Amino acid sequence: MSTQQPSAATSSAQQAPSTPAPAPSPVRHGAVEDILGLLVGVTVVSFGLFILKAGSAVTGGTAGLSLLVSYLAPVPFPVLFIAINLPFFLLAIRGKGWVFTLRSGGAIVLVSVLSGVHPLFLPVGHIDPFYAAVVGNVLCGVGILILFRHRASLGGFNIVALILQDRFGIRAGYVLMAVDTVVVLVSLVAVPPLNVLVSALGAVLLNLILALNHRPGRYLGV
Repeated sequence: MSTQQPSAATSSAQQAPSTPAPAPSPVRHGAVEDILGLLVGVTVVSFGLFILKAGSAVTGGTAGLSLLVSYLAPVPFPVLFIAINLPFFLLAIRGKGWVFTLRSGGAIVLVSVLSGVHPLFLPVGHIDPFYAAVVGNVLCGVGILILFRHRASLGGFNIVALILQDRFGIRAGYVLMAVDTVVVLVSLVAVPPLNVLVSALGAVLLNLILALNHRPGRYLGV
């Protein structure tokens, strides 16, 4: 009794490696999703900054610079935050376009306003610096991540980091970590060393959140 041998074509088909499925195309967020995302992001960031300020802690970026100057000069944080971010908008227009720039501008204004609103509804005394630095920076990191996902930022060094990530593949979280290290160290001129130490830990947590969760090609929603 003869055994039927498989044809060469059948054997080749069985041995040929399967073609990998194409990667799914990014799907843009809708207008309502973007609006809600921006509102949630700015609320979370502003509450994180509120906690940082209540604990005399600092963070990185232009928000950290604004907090630092507010400790040294009798100028409200919202005014400082907007003023320090203004020069970066020219870079945002050229590198990220008008939509990103306008969204980021709106986010900065809302964070500035909400930072002054939180104390009216949640009057607190001094918060432990360690708690403030860790929780405040984690909240800021989550809020900034939400803004990034909805094509916005808090201006300043966020814009520089996103442009470097888009053009050269350098993770935004690592760029911001380097910048934030400098900002936190400079805060030694106005903040006790222990507060600076715990603030540095908080800044690392903030940027790890961004580095691990905002990576090129990983997130499909844009």
